[in-house]
Amino acid sequence: MKKKLLAILMAATMVLSLVACGGSEETAETPAAENAGEEAAEEATVDASDLKIGLVTDLGGVEDQSFNQSSWEGLQRAAADFGVEVNYLSSSTDADYAPNIETFVDEEYDLIISVGFLLADATKAAAEANPDVKFAIIDDSSCADLPNVSCLTFKAEQSSYLAGYVAGLMTEKNNIGFVLGMASDTMHPFGYGYCAGAIDANPDVTIQMANANAFGDPATGSTLTTNFVTNGADVVFHAAGATGTGVISECQAKGIMAVGVDSDQSYLAPETVITSAMKRVDNAVYATVESLVNGTLEGGLAVFDINNGGVDIAPTTDLLSEEVIAAVEEVKAQIKSGEITVPATKDEFEAKYGDVYTLD
Repeated sequence: MKKKLLAILMAATMVLSLVACGGSEETAETPAAENAGEEAAEEATVDASDLKIGLVTDLGGVEDQSFNQSSWEGLQRAAADFGVEVNYLSSSTDADYAPNIETFVDEEYDLIISVGFLLADATKAAAEANPDVKFAIIDDSSCADLPNVSCLTFKAEQSSYLAGYVAGLMTEKNNIGFVLGMASDTMHPFGYGYCAGAIDANPDVTIQMANANAFGDPATGSTLTTNFVTNGADVVFHAAGATGTGVISECQAKGIMAVGVDSDQSYLAPETVITSAMKRVDNAVYATVESLVNGTLEGGLAVFDINNGGVDIAPTTDLLSEEVIAAVEEVKAQIKSGEITVPATKDEFEAKYGDVYTLD
C-alpha cells in the first residue's frame, strides 16, 4: 500500500505513546478535555489528507447512544482536527465483522478500528493476513502480540465504582440494580466496580443483577429493569450498549433513577439519569489517530484510566446534592492517588466483598 505522510513532533503533553509491549501493560496519555483537539490542531502543522481511517462498529451502530457512537464521535473530532478521511461500516450481525474489515482493507485504509471485544477474532485474522495494515481494537488485549494491532483497553471498574458510589448514596430503598450487556472478562469489571462502590457507600445495599446477553436489545433492557423495580430497586445502572437505552427509558417510565454508561447519558432522560460511568472511547480513538498522524502508532497494549482521561464519572450533577458530589470527589481523589484500589477481577472483588457478584 502506498502511503504519504508528513508528520511533525507535537507538544509532549498531547502525545499518546502506544508502545508495542507483547501483552505487557502500558498506561497511555490521552486528551482529557473536549478542547484537546483544538490545542493539538494549533500546535501541529500536519498534511494528513491522504490518510484514511475506517471504523467497524459492533451491533447497534453509530447511533447506539453509547459505545459505538462515542467511538465515531472521537473519530470525527480527529478528522476535523487533523484533516484525515474517516468512514464507518455498521455491523448488523456478527457475520458482518469480517466482511466490513475486509472492505476497508480492500479500499486501502491506513488504519482500521474495531469497536469491541466481539470483533477480536475477525480483527486478528485480518491483521495476520495484512501485516502492512494498521489496526486498533477497543476493549480487547488478545491481539497485543501482533505488531500491527493497537489494543485500547480501559479501567472501566474505576468509573463504575464512582457510579456505584453515587447509587449507594442516592438509593432510598437500599436496593439497586445492574444490567450487564454480556458476561465476559472485559465486561465484568463494570459490575465489580459498581458493586464495590455501592457497598462502600452503603453497606446495607441490596444489588440485583441480570445479564441481558445482548448489546442491541432495548426491549430486554426494559424487561429486566421492570423486574428490578418489582423487586424494590430504585436505581439501575447498565453496561449494555444500546440495550441500556431500554433500561433508561423504563427507569423514566417507572419514576426511578438510572445510571448511564460510556458517555454522559443524562441527555436521554434529564430527570432520570443521575450520573454515568464514562469510558472515554472517544478520547482513545482520537489519541490513536493522533499517533498515526505523528508517525508514532505501534502495536501493543495501551491502558486508559482515571489519571489519563480514559475513564471518569459524568460532569452532569444536576440531580445530585452537594453532599453526594463532595463524597464522590473525595473517593475519586483516593482512586487517583492509589489509596483506593478498585477490584477488576473476581478474585480481587471476593477478597474484600465476598461472594456478592453473581453474573460469572
